[in-house]
Amino acid sequence: MFVSFFPRPRLFFLSFVAWTAIAMAVWYGFASDVVASPEGEHVVGVANFWSAPWLWFDLYFTICTAIFAGAWMVFSPHPWSIWSILGSALILFTTYFQVQVSVVINDWFGPFYNMVQLALSKPNAVTIEQFFAQQVTFAGIALVAVVVGVLTRFFTSHYIFRWRTAMNDYYVEHWPRLRRIEGASQRVQEDTMRFATTVESLGANLIGSVLTLIAFLPVLAKLSVNITELPIVGSIPYPLVLAAVIWSIFGTGALALIGIRLPAIEFFNQRVEAAYRKELVLGEDDTARAAPPTLTELFQAVRRNYFRLYLNFMYFNVGRIVYLQTDVIFPYILLAPTIVAGKITLGTMNQILRAFSEVRSSFQYLVNAWSTIVELISIYQRLRGFEAQIHHQPLPSIEARAAS
Repeated sequence: MFVSFFPRPRLFFLSFVAWTAIAMAVWYGFASDVVASPEGEHVVGVANFWSAPWLWFDLYFTICTAIFAGAWMVFSPHPWSIWSILGSALILFTTYFQVQVSVVINDWFGPFYNMVQLALSKPNAVTIEQFFAQQVTFAGIALVAVVVGVLTRFFTSHYIFRWRTAMNDYYVEHWPRLRRIEGASQRVQEDTMRFATTVESLGANLIGSVLTLIAFLPVLAKLSVNITELPIVGSIPYPLVLAAVIWSIFGTGALALIGIRLPAIEFFNQRVEAAYRKELVLGEDDTARAAPPTLTELFQAVRRNYFRLYLNFMYFNVGRIVYLQTDVIFPYILLAPTIVAGKITLGTMNQILRAFSEVRSSFQYLVNAWSTIVELISIYQRLRGFEAQIHHQPLPSIEARAAS
């Protein structure tokens, strides 16, 4: 799964984490201060993207990527290095860029909603030109976000297919040994694409969540100075940050516990589907196969497993939907004493709500991605059977286990 696309995967990912930590330490230690905005200057709008500090970060990221990629291409040459290393770096950068777009939009929320509050409370205090100027500012930010987002998705589609190609070539090379595995054709033809797509999606979302935390935690901490107390608990340091962390950990833990059985059920679902499909395919050329009693028995196995899957997802979705619906009003509950006391403006309130939502969503990565993680675990377990066969290892225990 990984060795076909990445050079020496275990060491590669460990070195990536270490190099990222070093690069971040250098950046936040002193490199970020090498190029700074003029004192007192605070740009709100699309001009942020080509300001000196932003361009300096782009150059710093490029230098760090070039050093890391060059070292690996010399140390362990791999036919897919350009896509696996440089392609991953580009996806990482565009993920960071999209997070920064959210930060810029959050900056825009403050003056825009303060202007709206002024316009509603004092007639003619805001001109129509000023109002539409704010819309133009947002449109410029949004246009950049749309262009980068579309190009990123286009590139990511090619990245995923290259990874699938690498896995396909690797498994086809070992096909004489792999063909004996149940559902081998499906695992090569379908699971490789699903694995590459799912890993890229989950990985990009995980990185995006981490980068969002890095970007928005300081924003939320700064905005917390406007919040003097929370309901029930009263006054505490960094109230919004602590509330976001505790609420997200609670939701993640509860839903992980409720959905703990789903990965195994999804695996068995793929297995019974493969057995049913295989019998139908064999019956196309062999009249002795795919007899009605056999197909009925195989389909009953499909039916039983799907019903178990539906039942377990019902438990999971009850917990998930209740949590996410409560999540909508949770920040308003936290801000209730401050709003009632009139201690913040409409613009500040919207900045707080948006920053809180970004931080909370980042901590809720597992909550939002659990269904996809379940699918990925199932695909991984199926492809692990291939890996074991290639390396003359015993098959994973789940391959021999019956659905319970």
